[in-house]
Amino acid sequence: MALELPGIGTVIITALVDSINPCAIGVLILLISTLLALGKNRNKMIGVGLIYILSVYLTYFLAGLGLTAFFRTIPITVAEYISIVVGSIIVVGGLIEIKDFFWYGQGFSLSIPANRVKTIERLARKITLPGIILLGAFVAAVELPCTGGPYLAITTLLATQGFQTQTVIYLLVYNFIFVLPLLVILFMVYFGMNVKKIQQWKDKEKKWMRLFIGLVMIVLGIVLILYGKGLIKIGY
Repeated sequence: MALELPGIGTVIITALVDSINPCAIGVLILLISTLLALGKNRNKMIGVGLIYILSVYLTYFLAGLGLTAFFRTIPITVAEYISIVVGSIIVVGGLIEIKDFFWYGQGFSLSIPANRVKTIERLARKITLPGIILLGAFVAAVELPCTGGPYLAITTLLATQGFQTQTVIYLLVYNFIFVLPLLVILFMVYFGMNVKKIQQWKDKEKKWMRLFIGLVMIVLGIVLILYGKGLIKIGY
């Protein structure tokens, strides 16, 4: 008899873990710091920050829709092997994240490439509506090596349930939880928190974030592999 896991519970827990990713938090801190350095007032900062977060949200949401639609095109006879392959990739990604807990910055890491960071810094200085929307979309794209593992696992699982209204709702919920820490940080700075203190906290805790994310990715990868073998069911 196959073990059945709750669908919404799996989505929420994965999203909560994915939301503490140091890449996403780091880019928002960069944007806020740039705005403050340019002398923008806090009302301007929160407006720009909200547009940026909304752009990230919509980009990830649309990417999720695209991934689930793509996985739905795969024949059912192949879907089992896709789950096993994707699960194996996610397990490897989790091991890389755990490696960074012990040896951060050594060897291959799931992080934003250095050349992309410079592009992000340049875009962050273009404080226009199109520029901020582009920044959010660009960051969402280049963050995928950092944040894509848990999301890939969830979209793979959702795709096996059929493309339905519930799938869209789960993706909406997942991505809201994903950007929630960004909203919290934005409003903390707006109400007086020193952005440098948030940066210091992020730098201090990022190895623990990576350890936690890595462990959850390994669990998700194993779940996908067992799901592909029919040993686990996801209740929706």
